[in-house]
Amino acid sequence: MVEPHITLDTASLNQVEEKLQGPLEDQLTSALQAAADKVTHEYAGEPVDTVTVKLLEQTRAGLHPDIAAGFAPDQGELRRVAEAIVHTA
Repeated sequence: MVEPHITLDTASLNQVEEKLQGPLEDQLTSALQAAADKVTHEYAGEPVDTVTVKLLEQTRAGLHPDIAAGFAPDQGELRRVAEAIVHTA
């Protein structure tokens, strides 16, 4: 089972985001973990690139639209989660 965690880059946060960093990280992590669980469950041999796209789509679907619109994860880290799903399936 893949258990990703999101940590925001404090250098890139504005003042409001800094104040909400903990709850925002929790919400993003929860959405990514739910996405990883769903993508893992539905995995049917797709390549890593496809799994990466599905992870991003499912994570955004689990977020409030305003948060989803601003969600721009590190693609390398997201790909590592996708690789873990592919290799553990």
